[in-house]
This record gives sequence, structure tokens and C-alpha cells, in this order.
Amino acid sequence: MSSFIGKVTHGRPDCTGRDEREIAVYDMLDSLGVEYDHIDHDEASTNALCEDIEKVLGVHICKNLFLCDRKKTRFFMLSMRGDKQFVTREFSRSIGAPRLSFAPAEKMLELLGVTPGSVSVMGLMNDKNNEISYYIDENLLKDEYFGCHPCKNTSSLKIKTADILEKVLPRVSHSHSAVSTDWEENE
Repeated sequence: MSSFIGKVTHGRPDCTGRDEREIAVYDMLDSLGVEYDHIDHDEASTNALCEDIEKVLGVHICKNLFLCDRKKTRFFMLSMRGDKQFVTREFSRSIGAPRLSFAPAEKMLELLGVTPGSVSVMGLMNDKNNEISYYIDENLLKDEYFGCHPCKNTSSLKIKTADILEKVLPRVSHSHSAVSTDWEENE
């Protein structure tokens, strides 16, 4: 588990020494008038490492998966609860995109501006050509708050789900499609 977890702060943190991609997220959220809580912590590149952070921040941090088709010409991102099992075959079937696999790290950096372990809905701000189709687990859409990294997995944010859908996604010129991740019920 993560050893350092800072205090929860409301709004923009002190940005001294922060990565420019992270600062760009705060700039965007502030320009949209989106309220958010922020917490710094040790690197949390897996959902298991996010469990303690979730308790302190009071929100589920999304598991975000960056996928591509076999030819690496179509790209997909799925935000889902971290405690849910991802089943590639079922997700592929549900969106009508056969033979999906995890996209390579270089495509993640090119399209989302992030490195592995830092994939987040916030990275869609870097997808200027709208090459990524974005999917959200329908269960997340029922939650009042959405937890994610600000393009850097040493910080986490708690944002109203409505603000993600109604302010952030339109600003980054992306829409979303709801998808069920209750795989065992679909089989």
C-alpha cells in the first residue's frame, strides 16, 4: 500500500515543482469552474495501491484502461471501478470491436500524454484529433463523485461526476458511451 498520503485539500494545490501535464489539468478545471478535492501521495500505479487513498479522499479511484484494435488504428479508453474484474472479450463484444488488447505505452504517451499507471479521463485533453473512443462503466455514472489522477499518478482528484460529464468532456471535445462491466451477469 501507499506509504505517503497527504492531506485532502479543496481546489488547486501549490503547483511548485509539479509536472506541466498535471498543472494543465488544474488550469482546465479552474477555467471551467469545476470544484474538486486533491490529495498528493506516493506513486499509485495500480488499483491495489489506490485503496488507502480512496479511504482518505472518500471516492473510488477509477481503473482506466487504454486499449486498441489489432492493427493499432482504433483506440479506446474505459473507466470502471477498481474493484471490478476487466474481461477483454466481454468489453470487445459489448462495444462491437473485436480483438482488443492493451495499447502500447508509446501510443498512450502520444495520444493521452501520460505514462502507464497514469491513464485518466483528464488525459483526453491531449487527444486533439479525437482518436480515442471513451467508455464509462454505467455503475460509475450512478456515483455522485468520480475519482481520477490528474495525468500523474502521484496525485488524485475527487470531482462531481456531473462535472466530468457536463463540463470536462465537452471541453476536451469527447463524448462518452455507457457500458456495463457486470461481465459475469452477461455470460
